[in-house]
Amino acid sequence: MILEVDGIDTFYGETQALFGVSFGVAPGEIFALLGPNGAGKTTTIRSILGLTRPARGTVRFEGRNVTFAPTHEIARAGVGWVPDDRRLCPTLTVSRNLNIARKRSKFRAWTIKETCEIFTPLEYLMERECENLSGGEMQMVAIARALVGSPGLVLFDEPSQGLAPKIVADVFSTIERLKRENVASLIVEQNAQIALSVADRAAVIDHGTIAWIGAASELRNDNALRQRLLGN
Repeated sequence: MILEVDGIDTFYGETQALFGVSFGVAPGEIFALLGPNGAGKTTTIRSILGLTRPARGTVRFEGRNVTFAPTHEIARAGVGWVPDDRRLCPTLTVSRNLNIARKRSKFRAWTIKETCEIFTPLEYLMERECENLSGGEMQMVAIARALVGSPGLVLFDEPSQGLAPKIVADVFSTIERLKRENVASLIVEQNAQIALSVADRAAVIDHGTIAWIGAASELRNDNALRQRLLGN
């Protein structure tokens, strides 16, 4: 496994948000973490990145214990992140946002040219400040930023949120391309249908606990199971 999350308990102050969450992501695998708002999906990503440290349990990346590693070290090891709010530097150009995100890891860095081949509008947006972009354009930049940072694993937090169907299709086509390049993806997503259409495996989190884990095809094809776990 490139990522191992083993029995993590995470708190916000005295309030416990995650209860013994465990799962793994294999190299090149697309893994979907599904569940309703407030279930613990984003907290799981924050725990992996060291932004909200688990009180108990272990997070390993490529066998290395990164539970208490600084976030910048986790990123430099090869963990990319596409946050739900994009978190671009708004007054900097697209080009500048991408160039400052470059870093080296054992994994290959995607070139800016390659990201423009994935998202063709980027080529014409390079000198535009990010505060002047649409939501879909910002998402393209956020994904491109993760790719130029040499990731072996990319964490996607609600990648379809607020996007037009065409942009959503492009985003998930990119995730499938990452799989062909042996880059793993962890997708946190409320839209179960789109996530399950590309995922190899999936887990459902509810009230901070993993309620189900297995092959994505099983959850995709079993309407009764999906209705019971996700209500859709």
